[in-house]
Amino acid sequence: MRFRYNPNCSCQRCRAHGYMGPAVLITLGVLFLLDQMGHAHWMDFSYTWPALLIVIGVVMLLGHTASIAGHVPRPWRSGVEPSGPYPGQPVPPGAPGYPPQPPVVTPPPGAPAGFITPVQPGQPDDKGVRNG
Repeated sequence: MRFRYNPNCSCQRCRAHGYMGPAVLITLGVLFLLDQMGHAHWMDFSYTWPALLIVIGVVMLLGHTASIAGHVPRPWRSGVEPSGPYPGQPVPPGAPGYPPQPPVVTPPPGAPAGFITPVQPGQPDDKGVRNG
């Protein structure tokens, strides 16, 4: 199943989908501004329009590489959603289709490193140092 954009979702991929319109409008505005302000022939819109294609490609690339973590699936038109988890969506623990997990075993603490011995009360920390 393909990814379906949901306007009510706040995942990174759905948010990036909403950047296309503003990015195209801003790019068109800048290109037409350059066309009106510039006296050089390279600022003419007939030379700068490929920048619009580059901006569209960058926004599409960002949208397709964004994470879908936390995506809220779009409701189906028929009102009946397919049973089971959506492909590519996280399944909550304990739900049908969730893979069984091995029990977590915490290893016992290891022996202290080196030859460190605890200090007895009333004894100096270092026998070679005089206290006094």
